[in-house]
Amino acid sequence: MRRAFTAVVALAVALTVAFAAKPARADDPQPQPQTLPTRQATFTWDKENKILRATFAYRDVVDADVSKKLSSGLATVIALRAYVLREGQDTPVALAVRTCRVVYDLWDEVYRIRVSGPGEERNLAVLTIDGVLRQCTDVKELPLGDRVVLTPGRPHFLGVIVDVNPISPQMLEQMRRWVSRPAGSTGIGPGDALFGSFVGLFVRQIGTSDRTLRFKTQTITP
Repeated sequence: MRRAFTAVVALAVALTVAFAAKPARADDPQPQPQTLPTRQATFTWDKENKILRATFAYRDVVDADVSKKLSSGLATVIALRAYVLREGQDTPVALAVRTCRVVYDLWDEVYRIRVSGPGEERNLAVLTIDGVLRQCTDVKELPLGDRVVLTPGRPHFLGVIVDVNPISPQMLEQMRRWVSRPAGSTGIGPGDALFGSFVGLFVRQIGTSDRTLRFKTQTITP
């Protein structure tokens, strides 16, 4: 009886491992950009009608846990990657990066913020969490890329990833280098591995940050 019970347990364990380790098949359905939740953005062109810009917000990335971390006195980084994709394709043509580093000054009782983005580098101080949200999660006229990287007559949209405290030092270093580019130099070339295809970028990877938010915008046709 004991041997029979042991055999049943061993079989159950083997089946569990087999199902858990099931490899992805080539014909398994892959995530698609249209599966992301959609939120509205306002698209505009600069004065020379050359650089596309976007205004949108992601205040919901700051939940109760993140709000506590922001007020702890430890540094918190809110990192944005906004990929420009052509509708029907899953490889980005441009990328805009923006980071916001927040430290609560316990002595002066203010939030000290450093914002880094395309053509933007500034330090400021705010008194409240709402001030942090305005500076770090309300994005206004973010430069997305030069018109030359967009295909005339083809719809484009943004695929957006927002991470709170990304734990990958390699990614943060890549973002630091990328954000130092001029406002219009956001086109992604063959050697720019930041950044892969939609599947590699937007499939959720557990444990890569304290909190992650992913969404897409409506389309715009140049």
